[in-house]
Amino acid sequence: MLYKTSGVCCSEISFEVEDNIVKNVIFIGGCSGNTAGISKLVAGMSIDEVITRLEGTKCGFKSTSCPDQLTKALKEWKK
Repeated sequence: MLYKTSGVCCSEISFEVEDNIVKNVIFIGGCSGNTAGISKLVAGMSIDEVITRLEGTKCGFKSTSCPDQLTKALKEWKK
């Protein structure tokens, strides 16, 4: 799935889900070290675990963040 982000530095998040497990997360743009780290950390986790751990994470004074945007993308995928 390709998700268009809002309110963060990265413009899109690409990811795959297989048997409710998150795979191949790629952030387009954003802080490359941080987004690469997030991608590696969530690989192999269940959708619900990623949402539980990352939902509501803020970036500085912004009301969202790249990890929070990933949770929004995963929730949309679940619909």
